[in-house]
Amino acid sequence: MSADDVLPCLSCGACCKSYRVSFYWAEALDLGLPDAMTEQVTPHISCMKGTNASLPYCIALGTGDAGPMACGVYAQRPSACREVQVGDGKCNGARERHGLQPLGALVPG
Repeated sequence: MSADDVLPCLSCGACCKSYRVSFYWAEALDLGLPDAMTEQVTPHISCMKGTNASLPYCIALGTGDAGPMACGVYAQRPSACREVQVGDGKCNGARERHGLQPLGALVPG
């Protein structure tokens, strides 16, 4: 069984190229996200750099060792990223936008 079978996100990246990743500005500090990876949207809201665009592409996508479609700050990812689950509506909506087949939800083992 490959890592992609366990966590298809490692070869997908569709959500990272579909949504603005917004969060309360202090969350970035709490998570230890580098300032260079975030941008201010309002006085109280920040987002991951690159996601506040008409064609979003998160700056963290492909910056780690797990591959070009894996999050480089996965352990520090904001709450907006943690809300998207494999095979849920947001996941499959993003996959559809990028011409990928929908996934079934992962069932905890």
